Amino acid sequence: MAGQRKRNPNGAGTITKRKDGRYHAAVYVLQPDGTRARKFVYGKTWTECDTKRRELLAKVDSGIPVPTRSAKLAEWLPYWLENVIRPNRKRTTYSKYAMHVRLYLVPLLGSKRLETLSPRHVRTFVAEVSRKASPATAKEAHRVLRTALTSACREELVTRNVASLVEPPKVVSRESSPWTLDETLTFLEAARSDPLYAAFVLAVAMGLRRGEILGLRWSDVDLDSRILRVRKQVQRVGGELYEDTTKTGRARPVPLPLICLAALRWHRMRQREAARRKGEDLSPSSWVFRTRNGRPIDPQNINRSFFRIADSAGLRRIRLHDARHGCATLLAAAGVAPRVVMEILGHSQISITMDVYTHVAQDTQREAISHMDRLLRRRLDRG
Repeated sequence: MAGQRKRNPNGAGTITKRKDGRYHAAVYVLQPDGTRARKFVYGKTWTECDTKRRELLAKVDSGIPVPTRSAKLAEWLPYWLENVIRPNRKRTTYSKYAMHVRLYLVPLLGSKRLETLSPRHVRTFVAEVSRKASPATAKEAHRVLRTALTSACREELVTRNVASLVEPPKVVSRESSPWTLDETLTFLEAARSDPLYAAFVLAVAMGLRRGEILGLRWSDVDLDSRILRVRKQVQRVGGELYEDTTKTGRARPVPLPLICLAALRWHRMRQREAARRKGEDLSPSSWVFRTRNGRPIDPQNINRSFFRIADSAGLRRIRLHDARHGCATLLAAAGVAPRVVMEILGHSQISITMDVYTHVAQDTQREAISHMDRLLRRRLDRG
């Protein structure tokens, strides 16, 4: 017959009408493991089914694997962690993602298959984690799931990222309340006799991160040129101390203020004297802040010293990281340009720096309005 469709080539699939009125076709496709298997597609009309069949054939011709049955989330997530995250992200990121996978994603969503996971499943998951833990934890778990499904989309295991269709929970930002200038000076005075005094000066005056301070080697410190090169950081993951690149992944030179210069000179003099008593020289590759056996200091130990000194001085407790925020606030209040503050603190995005500027700008605006109010009142009183 003139209108009869020609038979498709062998393996190209044949479209058949089902008893329920829909159409289906089966095409042999390449599997992720290299084997071939039949993949079924369905459509309400012959044309819709044929379009889907042709899309499958195009992938076959391009050598793109098309799984006939998607893996469960509990099967995909470990593969994603080991083959996507571990080789390409920092160990701290891998550890954090693995924690969310172990505690929340696998227990609550692990039985769901990638192709059947829906926005409703994700929404229920986010709500349950918010109840069991906190909205902040749920927001982070949602981000991990979205990242994992993005990789699944790239490997063409799913056609859409359902996690991106669900809004993460709203989280109230933690109000940061760094020390005032008087409180900061009180702390530094109390810390003057502590072996980690220079470390605390770097945290307060330069806003260095805890890991960046502990990752400094004497080869990074040029006291004559008053330059500090922040290249590495020391972290602890799974009970192991290790050296890593900075948070932004790049080194940054930072000029040393005089208070830091004096503290580091005193610190180096004490280390040289200790090395001389042992009949050794202070190596440029040695850690600036180290234990008696030459190992880097554990990040938790610098926290303990920080809290101990603050308590002894009668100061309210803040995090060591809040001292970094205090430095950013002081730089902003002094009129330092946001881009310069960003470089000093090693922010990855200018928006992070501008959050500090927004806080400072409110106080500056309030002072400006008060000044204008005084001028207007003086003029009106004269009138």
